[in-house]
Amino acid sequence: MRPFRICTAQAGRVLALAVALFLALGLFAPRSQAAPVPTAGPGSTTGTTGTSGADRPAAPRAIPVPKSPDAKPDGRPLASADADRPAAPQPATTPAAKAARNLAASPSATAAACDVSAFTGKSGSALVQQVKAAGLDCVNTLFNLTGDDAKNAFREAQMVSVADALRDTATGYPGDNSTSAGQLVLFLRAGYYVQWYHGDVVGPYGTALQTSIRGALDAFFAAPHSKDVSQANGATLAEAVTLIDSAQENARYTGVVKRLLTDYTGSWTGAMYDAVANTKTVIERGVELPEFTAALQADPGFATTMASFVTRNSSMLTGSDLATDIGIQVGNLLNSAPLKPQARPLVKDLINRYPLVGATGPLTMNLVWYAEKRDTGSCSYYGICDLPTRLVPLVLTVDHTCNPNLRIRAQQMTPAQLADTCTSLINQDAFFHKVVKDKGPVANDVNTSLEVVVFHDYYEYTLYAWNMYNIAVDNGGMYEEGDPAKAGNQARFIAHEADWLRPDFQIWNLNHEYTHYLDGRYDMYGDFEAGMVTPTIWWVEGLAEYVSYSYRNEHYDKAVAEAGKGTYKLSQLFDTTYDNADSTRIYQWGYLAVRYMLQSHPQDVDAVLAKYRAGDWAGARTLLTSTIGTRYDADFATWLTACAADKCGTVPPVQAPLCTIADPRQFDQNCRRDGVAATTGNYSYMFLNLPAGVKELTITSSGGTGNADLYYNGGSWATTGSYLKKSANPGNGESLTIANPPSGWVYFSLYAQQGFSGATVTTQYKTS
Repeated sequence: MRPFRICTAQAGRVLALAVALFLALGLFAPRSQAAPVPTAGPGSTTGTTGTSGADRPAAPRAIPVPKSPDAKPDGRPLASADADRPAAPQPATTPAAKAARNLAASPSATAAACDVSAFTGKSGSALVQQVKAAGLDCVNTLFNLTGDDAKNAFREAQMVSVADALRDTATGYPGDNSTSAGQLVLFLRAGYYVQWYHGDVVGPYGTALQTSIRGALDAFFAAPHSKDVSQANGATLAEAVTLIDSAQENARYTGVVKRLLTDYTGSWTGAMYDAVANTKTVIERGVELPEFTAALQADPGFATTMASFVTRNSSMLTGSDLATDIGIQVGNLLNSAPLKPQARPLVKDLINRYPLVGATGPLTMNLVWYAEKRDTGSCSYYGICDLPTRLVPLVLTVDHTCNPNLRIRAQQMTPAQLADTCTSLINQDAFFHKVVKDKGPVANDVNTSLEVVVFHDYYEYTLYAWNMYNIAVDNGGMYEEGDPAKAGNQARFIAHEADWLRPDFQIWNLNHEYTHYLDGRYDMYGDFEAGMVTPTIWWVEGLAEYVSYSYRNEHYDKAVAEAGKGTYKLSQLFDTTYDNADSTRIYQWGYLAVRYMLQSHPQDVDAVLAKYRAGDWAGARTLLTSTIGTRYDADFATWLTACAADKCGTVPPVQAPLCTIADPRQFDQNCRRDGVAATTGNYSYMFLNLPAGVKELTITSSGGTGNADLYYNGGSWATTGSYLKKSANPGNGESLTIANPPSGWVYFSLYAQQGFSGATVTTQYKTS
């Protein structure tokens, strides 16, 4: 494959479906590079409008979520992913290894050992004979040459010799690799690859090589057997098609590409399929070259051939198929102003021919991306002005109301997943208010409800969310506050499932982002931009981290590790912004700053929040930088040392949700019963049905009056005379942890040493 060429104009492309630029963060808490506040957002706070995305104004508040590095690569394409490709393919991703497997080596090809000096120490006919005698696996290793080896193997004179040999060999090409044409093609591909990366060492390639490579490719593609439909021919043909692009001869061989697209049938499998698939590279990279554009201008039938390939082979459309790839390249023609007149009617036809969702969704939505981003202002021509409105019910087929203030729109969520998500957010709401001690919403905030949008995976998010909500999707999700003072405004968190954790169900960054909603409503006056006039990120992101980790009772390993480094003073953290800080300072150190202030100086937090809630940003800034200033820096440093030893202090206790099973004696995973009581000498009997694979069961009791002891007995009622474990402390504060308990019904009880009442009993268990 020819190294990727990114021209100056292409480098500035606006990304909407780009592969994310963000790095790692935790399950629900961002731990990576914060993105700047994007300029794209839904023009309507309902998220659906009658105008194309390019014509919609930005939303007043949008906070991006960093993408997880664990998001699984998806084989389905994204229209602008080419803008994120490296300047050239990495050795591990080059098709060379595949070539070595597909090409059938001649008997003599396996005889010679792979000795680099055998290539670097020969020239002319001796080099040609060495290449032809070498095994394909051996030639494949030459993609990795550097330094003098690269120069001696691939300087222009060496490449000319091999190209001329390919020309001569091609005249009698038999349709298989018995004449070692495959080794010659692979060597030339390796040379172009290495010269791209190490041109200063290898030296320039000029007209001599251009003349020779044209002669070689002309001869190969003219050879009658290069048109054979066979695995043997396909192996060499596929690499020769890629060599077109490596040598930047895309314009010269448009006829070869057309022929392959026209002749292809569903019976072409294996290497013949690969040969057609490699035309995508020739087209995709060719659009960057003026000569290729000129060739297509002179031959409008080329674009028509591409579109016809899609419609003729529409039965193969799955999103990860050749027809989808070629169809998207029809949209890519809109990148070229001279080719736009040819491409527009073809793109329009394909968009309106196939469904927006399902197997054809990747084709149609990627073409919509090109139509919106490369033919701005033409949504009426393509019939996509109302697409955001049309997509919502098509994509988000699940519509669930948790309560009047919380609604979930999702692609695929089960009733249990919906219920668990609602419970998590509703209980977090109570936890949040305990932390910030607010007295209700800030003035002029009418964001009484939140809509949580959940795409099925990261790919689906990138495919649809940019159009449905007019947001940037080079991230892991987006929280949009909108204008909180505007009647009818809809706050929205646009998210996706953490599909890499399946079969476990998680919504990426759910609790962190829900904190942003609560913080914006109860702590921060006005919209996001209003709160950014002074540095407030220490609080905005630090609180979201703190609540997310504390509410979920998760240990923040990275923050504790950072505490031991003592990188920042507290007074420095008050100055954090998205622009002057990396992800570590924003998230881990934001968490540390907020936790320290909440635990050590809650009155100062109250004072700062009073300013934030009134929109007195300057007053809050003065309080932080002048009133507090550096006064706490020394104590913060001492606290960090203790925190690094896992002695960070206490956080507000987290209560499990109430159990929902009708029988008041029965418990479930992570739930509690309040008001448990028994008279002296009697029991409060309880039980739990455990699934297989539970690694650890924890039962606790707390609160209330009297003195209760906790007993556990596995498969039968637990009493003082029949138990496996017990906890018998004074009062009602008891706890038992049972490793690897049996599946099925297990039993436990509180025995009243002294009559007790008002106790809370909680059960928790883990399966991994």
